[in-house]
Amino acid sequence: MTQQPDQPIPPPPREIPAGWYPDPEGKPQSRYWDGDSWTDQLGPLLPPAPAQPVQAAPSLAAAFAPVALDAEGLPVSDRSRLAAALLCFFVGVLGVHRFYVGKVGTGILQLVTFGGLGIWALIDLILILVGTFRDKQERLLVNW
Repeated sequence: MTQQPDQPIPPPPREIPAGWYPDPEGKPQSRYWDGDSWTDQLGPLLPPAPAQPVQAAPSLAAAFAPVALDAEGLPVSDRSRLAAALLCFFVGVLGVHRFYVGKVGTGILQLVTFGGLGIWALIDLILILVGTFRDKQERLLVNW
């Protein structure tokens, strides 16, 4: 009994979808491919496919560039969100983060109530971290 050498398996045929293509004979016309063979249907010369514009990957510096407008197109605060978060975390019960963003009235209230016994300061910290805390002019603190 003779053993036949393993014959390589041919790759599956590429199926070209039906449609209009440039003439396979190089004539200045288009021809219809029905999925199995070329038909006798002829058409005008197809325009060349538009080239896709190549976009460069954004730089790392662009990821850290300060944002000027929020998602609604409104200006954002010039105050640092990181500074407000650190102030709120370390001395939030004294309302220092509220003084930092210009909210003097509520800063004084937090000072005399010890940040609403810590609850108000904790809520402010969460608002700062998720990016919904606003300054005195109602501008979002979004830039770290």
